[in-house]
Amino acid sequence: MKKIFSRVNFLYPLITFIAIILIWEFVVDIRNIPNYIMPSPSTIIEVFKSDYQNLYFHSHVTLYEAFMGLICAVLLSIVIGIVMDVLPIVKKCFYPIMLVTQMIPTITIAPLMIVWFGFGVLPKVLLVILTCFFPVLISLVDGIEGVDKEFLNLFKTMNASKFQTLVHLKLPMSLSKFFSGLKISATYAIMAATIAEWLGGTKGLGVYMVRAKSSYALDKVFSSTILVVIFSLIFVGVVILLQNIAKKKIYRR
Repeated sequence: MKKIFSRVNFLYPLITFIAIILIWEFVVDIRNIPNYIMPSPSTIIEVFKSDYQNLYFHSHVTLYEAFMGLICAVLLSIVIGIVMDVLPIVKKCFYPIMLVTQMIPTITIAPLMIVWFGFGVLPKVLLVILTCFFPVLISLVDGIEGVDKEFLNLFKTMNASKFQTLVHLKLPMSLSKFFSGLKISATYAIMAATIAEWLGGTKGLGVYMVRAKSSYALDKVFSSTILVVIFSLIFVGVVILLQNIAKKKIYRR
């Protein structure tokens, strides 16, 4: 029964989405709206066929930047989260500063990265790291701090070391919150890479968008935007898959 209801619930947004696309196509055709103002869905789909090579090339660059930045952000947040748990003084000193840095808009940091590190891949990866780092860190820290005190007391009575408590209790118990933060960061990764490419670069979907916008090719802007959404969904889907795998392994233990 649950599978049936889940399929029915999936149909509602699918039907609504199809209806919006059909209405969009109908309105553009009836009103004869020019492509440089509002392209029709069929025109946008045609871009994927006619400009496939460019889209593939720029997508490859953006995916690489987003993936490398996200991986580095996750590894960095895990290391710093563990250090903050082992040495509380580190958290007291740096956690408020990290919180303040997250109030700085991404679009204001990107030009600085480009000035300092040039127009290559490095500033884009660094911007993705800065964007994705804090959601994972704060989720992991909250998860570690939220471990039930009774479990901690149990480990103390068993003379478990701090390392054993961290590995066998704190980290497994904080996985749920950790993956919640990772899902947020996964949605930010592609966006951060694209914004960095907007402000300076020679390749990537952000560069493709800027060039298309400058030539009033809105169909290409829409097509690249669709790719950004699809890639973000794929990133989130991979995180959900990893979360399910991690849960199964923990339950087996």
